[in-house]
Amino acid sequence: MAIWSKMKHRFKFPGICGKQSKSNLAGKLNVNEEYKKAFRTQSYADICNKIQGHMERKSMDIMNKLSSSSSSSSPSSSPSSSSIPLFVHLSENLLEPRPQKLDDIIKGHDLHPLLIDYFDVTTESCHLCELLLRSIHQARANHKLITRVIKLNKKAREDHDRYCKAIIRELASFSLKKNPLSSLSVLQFRDNHDSRNILLHGLMLQCQKITRRIKMKNLFKKIVGCSIVVAYTAVTITLLVLAFHAMVGIVATPAVLKFFLGFNTITKRTKEMSKDKSELLFKGNSRERTRAQLDVAAKGVFILINDFNTMSQLVRRLNDEIEHRKAIANMCVRNGKIEVLKEVVREFRIEEKCFLEQLEELEDHIYLCFLTINRSRRLVVEELMHGANMES
Repeated sequence: MAIWSKMKHRFKFPGICGKQSKSNLAGKLNVNEEYKKAFRTQSYADICNKIQGHMERKSMDIMNKLSSSSSSSSPSSSPSSSSIPLFVHLSENLLEPRPQKLDDIIKGHDLHPLLIDYFDVTTESCHLCELLLRSIHQARANHKLITRVIKLNKKAREDHDRYCKAIIRELASFSLKKNPLSSLSVLQFRDNHDSRNILLHGLMLQCQKITRRIKMKNLFKKIVGCSIVVAYTAVTITLLVLAFHAMVGIVATPAVLKFFLGFNTITKRTKEMSKDKSELLFKGNSRERTRAQLDVAAKGVFILINDFNTMSQLVRRLNDEIEHRKAIANMCVRNGKIEVLKEVVREFRIEEKCFLEQLEELEDHIYLCFLTINRSRRLVVEELMHGANMES
């Protein structure tokens, strides 16, 4: 037991069930409540059904292919080796609007460059979510080895030596498995995070610029309106003055002619100013529509950044937990002592529920992220369609 205590201290890892993690989670109850509300929505249930339905169809296709080619397949092939095809084209099937429809929208509208960047970034984020789902699927497949170890340990009382050897083999196999989350490099997450932050900064900056321009145009329109009022007021006053001097007759005739010539000039200028005002109004409406589109995109990117920050923390924690489990499994295989084996299996049994909850929590957040991406993209497209209808 002393040997295990030393080794356990060496490989000690404060997982989600640790006291520190519990205190951290207790401080985030409000955030968790918000997430729980999102998980209970019908739209969340719909996206879950879509993903799971896609996985089931792909799984059936793979099983049919495996059964049809079972005679020619090698004995070493396993279901886990075919886990990645389950998610092939998942992003293309889930993203709204679909890639083809999005291409038509981009071609048919004069989109702001930042909106094109927005659709590219959300597509990349969707692909990253797909990679995470693959990793979770593979992590569950790898965890089946630990489940078998726990079951074998219960039977070890009947034939101790035989079952202990079987447990060692399963642990050795598990320790050699690649950590599926390690393939998602820190650099990959950082690049995706940076691209979202850069896009958000660009969207907010552009919205501010358009807002300033709209304010300037509104001020200019007010000045133009005031100028028109002043011009008409001046004409009215002039007419009244001329009316009072109508008795002058012939003396006033040249002045009247001159006035009417001037009045025609004022009228022409007034019409030109009204025309300019109409053009400014159209341009102002166009800018307001662009600002509305950029604003919706910025809100979607902001929410997406928060979702991915949460997911990156979950991935990092889960990645460390898997590395910890692999390390103690490898240590147990190399040590070979029965007391160490018992303690390792006991720790796996105690932490099994907690580990599966971590996988499920990450999977739930991935589904929520898919939902956020689609909802944001739909809102942006609705703004684009609304702007197109206003122009027509």
